[in-house]
Amino acid sequence: MALSAGTRLGPYEVQSAIGAGGMGEVYRARDTKLRRDVAIKTLPEAFAADPDRIARFQREAELLAALNHPHVACVYGVEESQWSGASHATFAIVLELVEGDTLAERIAHGPIESNEALSIARQIADALEAAHDRGVVHRDLKPANTKITPEGRVKVLDFGLAKMAERDASAAGLSVSPTLSVHATREGVILGTAAYMSPEQARGKPVDRRTDIWAFGCVLFEMLTGRKTFEGGDTVSDAVAAILKNEPDWNAIPSGTPPHIRRLLRRCLQKDPQKRLPHIGLARLEIDEGLAEPHSTTGVVVTRAPGASMWRRALTLGSVALLAGALGLWAGWASTRQASPPIVRFPLTLGADQIITNQGRQPVAISPSERSGLTLATRC
Repeated sequence: MALSAGTRLGPYEVQSAIGAGGMGEVYRARDTKLRRDVAIKTLPEAFAADPDRIARFQREAELLAALNHPHVACVYGVEESQWSGASHATFAIVLELVEGDTLAERIAHGPIESNEALSIARQIADALEAAHDRGVVHRDLKPANTKITPEGRVKVLDFGLAKMAERDASAAGLSVSPTLSVHATREGVILGTAAYMSPEQARGKPVDRRTDIWAFGCVLFEMLTGRKTFEGGDTVSDAVAAILKNEPDWNAIPSGTPPHIRRLLRRCLQKDPQKRLPHIGLARLEIDEGLAEPHSTTGVVVTRAPGASMWRRALTLGSVALLAGALGLWAGWASTRQASPPIVRFPLTLGADQIITNQGRQPVAISPSERSGLTLATRC
């Protein structure tokens, strides 16, 4: 049944409806004992008498309770209330009330700048990694299930379609899934939101954490481009057909996107799960590298040496400032002096996995230095 303002479920007093949340309806409520605002998610009345739905609802509470993570909405408890004359009880999960806009609302204003998009994606990856490490697959990751608080913290919501991943596929059967019955699975029942479903999910096949990695790729693509990864028609069938047959428009990705982030998107969006990125933790490492990527505005560029590990590449801000300042000095000297330009030397310390190349007009000589590792010299 729909809850109205003033309805009580245990110590919680409903204030207003927030909207639908996956398989449930969501309300803002007041915890009269602890004096805090919370979110209450209930089962629709039509499903409240369905044992399978009730089991899935209770499973969501258990999953969320196990995922005590800063980027996952917390669960505070489960309430069950029976009203006079009602044929069945009302079940509700009491959740952390997350203020702020959804990622879908943010994307509606247009593409998100690269560094901000990567920061958001990094927090989503962190939440998924924590879930996957506990054997939990979300299965419905999308911008509408992701909120950004006024402080900029990302919270992944609605694990209502999640399931405990099978740790031994050979020994486990479909009947142990908390969200699907054997009969429903064999008929190809599809759970999830069409635009973000992996190909195996769209076909109604068993899924694992790689289906979340696919959805993660869709979300990151949408943040960078402001458009859905697979543009289907107006129906679920059209959307599924686009996922199964089409490729993303890779040219829509902004030109300034780091090359390894482009490669990450391609690996996340492989239709064959065997070729897809195997663990979301690898995406987190790539994003960390993207956020630390130095953007050189000079002719001398510091890059990773061939074979260097991606998470070891780092260039200190001090080295960048020193390099930029020295090059600015060279330019000033060059504009005021015509004959016998002096040689300018300065030290630069590089990491073990970094090399330096000259892409500018000025000749640069590099020599070893006992004190600093390298000395760069140029004639201005």
